[in-house]
Amino acid sequence: MRVVTATNRDLKKEAAAGKFREDLYYRLNVFPIQVPRLRERMDDIPLLAKHFVELSAKDLNCAKPRLTRAAIAKLQSYDWPGNIRELRNVIERAVILARGGGLDFDLPVTGPSAPLARRSAQSDSSTSSPARPKFLTEAELQRRERDNLVQVLEAANWKISGPDGAAELLGVKPTTLPSRMDKWGLKKPERETS
Repeated sequence: MRVVTATNRDLKKEAAAGKFREDLYYRLNVFPIQVPRLRERMDDIPLLAKHFVELSAKDLNCAKPRLTRAAIAKLQSYDWPGNIRELRNVIERAVILARGGGLDFDLPVTGPSAPLARRSAQSDSSTSSPARPKFLTEAELQRRERDNLVQVLEAANWKISGPDGAAELLGVKPTTLPSRMDKWGLKKPERETS
């Protein structure tokens, strides 16, 4: 008989502390496999997300929703304290709510499970030079927003909507971008003819 077990606890330490039966530890510890936490293998998230979207759509007998690059980036910015089970549950919930459209993930933004990007930004601002303020002025915020929009438009080859369009990459409605582009005077550069 073979038994496969899984735990996030250090059973060797637990057995040494008398919190886990030592004889049972040695019976189970025939061939241990260490699997890193999901937060330590963020590159796996796109494939796992795609797999879970397909499974959820099949299990729920609903149309398969679109998994966008913006949605994957959102998943990769979260630290997944609940590991792969949490990822699957978040995706299943998003599939239910998407009703065949684009996926949007409802992830917590506060507490110990705050997104990694936010935590690293906070630690960067606290470790940077003390003269730098921990906030942005309206002008700086506007400049950064404009620069980000230009970067996204260039990455999307100035495509506004549709798959891999700038709106999808930003996670906003396609009708939002033209007004932002007008606000900052952004226009698709004309191709140079030789």
